[in-house]
Amino acid sequence: MTGAGPATQAPPRGPGGAPGRGRDPDKARRTVRDDRPITLTGLAVKVVLLGLVAGIALWAAFPLIEAEAWVGLGILVATTAGLFYLYLSRRHIPAKYLVPGTLFLIAFQVFPVLYTASTAFTNFGDGHRGSKDEAIVAIQSSSVVQVPGSIEYALSVATTGDAATGPLVFLVTDPTTGTVSAGNADGLEPLDAGNVTVNSAGKVTAADGYTVLNAGQASARSQEITEFAVPTEGGAIRSAGLSRAYEGKATRAYDAGCDCVRDADSGKVWTADPERGAFVAADGERLLQGWRVNVGLSNFTRVLTEPSISGPFLETLVWNFAFAVGSVFVTFALGLLCALALHSPRVRGRTLYRVLLILPYAMPSFAMLLVWRDMFNTDFGLVNNLFGLDVDWMGQPWSARAAVVLVQLWLGYPYMFLVATGALQAIPRELTEATSVDGATPWQSFRRITLPLLLVALSPLLISSFAYNFNNFNAIYLVTEGGPFPADNPSVGATDLLITYTYRLAFGAAGAQFGFAAAISIFIFTLVAVISAISFRRSRQQEEVYA
Repeated sequence: MTGAGPATQAPPRGPGGAPGRGRDPDKARRTVRDDRPITLTGLAVKVVLLGLVAGIALWAAFPLIEAEAWVGLGILVATTAGLFYLYLSRRHIPAKYLVPGTLFLIAFQVFPVLYTASTAFTNFGDGHRGSKDEAIVAIQSSSVVQVPGSIEYALSVATTGDAATGPLVFLVTDPTTGTVSAGNADGLEPLDAGNVTVNSAGKVTAADGYTVLNAGQASARSQEITEFAVPTEGGAIRSAGLSRAYEGKATRAYDAGCDCVRDADSGKVWTADPERGAFVAADGERLLQGWRVNVGLSNFTRVLTEPSISGPFLETLVWNFAFAVGSVFVTFALGLLCALALHSPRVRGRTLYRVLLILPYAMPSFAMLLVWRDMFNTDFGLVNNLFGLDVDWMGQPWSARAAVVLVQLWLGYPYMFLVATGALQAIPRELTEATSVDGATPWQSFRRITLPLLLVALSPLLISSFAYNFNNFNAIYLVTEGGPFPADNPSVGATDLLITYTYRLAFGAAGAQFGFAAAISIFIFTLVAVISAISFRRSRQQEEVYA
């Protein structure tokens, strides 16, 4: 009789002695549960965060419903329901950590990129923001003139938002009936008499849901008030000062039969051009008010084929590359030189020197760029006065370019000094000591050992620095504003980068061209992405060599 050992239990077996079905380990991994008890603090945090999610969802739902954006509303409802299911369940633990980051990535990276790409194929911009119906209303409203017999109203200017920036609303009182109506870009809407307060002159002094502007606030927005019109049948209501308004007659009317706009005074006709999203006359004149349409690849082809754009664009592109490469090279060279000088243990007071060298990095770049702009002033700037020069730094193309590169050198070398110092300290001293024993000079040791190892560690940082400087808007706009500009082309300056050129196109005084600016943004994105991909590939190859 054998001794009784530890009891063992054979795995369950099925028919014929085959192992029975146990728990599937893959399935167990897929349905990870958190069986830890929920603390009161954890429960309170979860309730607050889910309540915040619900509040944001409700806040976003009403505008979507008002705009009848049912697809967006469906996405909002599905996302909110999914978040509640995920965080009220004890399963799917990894997803609880991955989902927030994924949602932020979609909201702040993927969606803006997709929206910019879609805008690049349209004529979206000033005069081409809305639909064709909205353009027709704007054309007719802008041509309204006062005629004999026009009704005059007592006017109070109001808004539904901030007094300085909110959308304008005309609160008008009918002189015959005393009815008070609120007028916006969509038309007139009568107001309940119990919700408004009217003075003896018929002017509205208060109205529920509206902020009535006082004289000072209205005067500050006088230009907007003058251009504002409330569409009515056959005309529109426009202001005559800040206290009176009239219902005038539109001299230009849309004719659906010919899909055109006719001017009653001159008889001129502007026919709709669906490809351009505008009304165009036979002599080529185009009305300012148009509508948004898909223009295909025309924004992209303009960059390459239109002489007034392609020439300056290519010149700007060359300078853009030179600025980005030059900024990275000079800042890295100076930063590495300072790091090498202070890497030797024989240097005394290294800590103090390092603190002094990184001071520019601690300064706010926004303020420093403005200071440097004044230092390069021709008449009273510190640079000319200190060195006894008489250089018009911002008036000549090459001197302005040299100035912005010098500014970048001062602002950028501390960062390169810091990263180079850290990388140097990570290189074992035994390597350089071994090369000196083998008879290598310090320059040979640096070129063959130190520099390659530094580039392996710093290549990603240099690539990111290149991408940053390729779109360094502040360095150009705050120092030179893109200038100096040639006399024959005030839209592109000698120091303009593609990003500042795009900004001027999108928000310039000649009118915003968001579609065209988006197309140039796609060019910039493609260039930086391709260069970064090639650089990262080469850096990986270099890592394999020195691994």
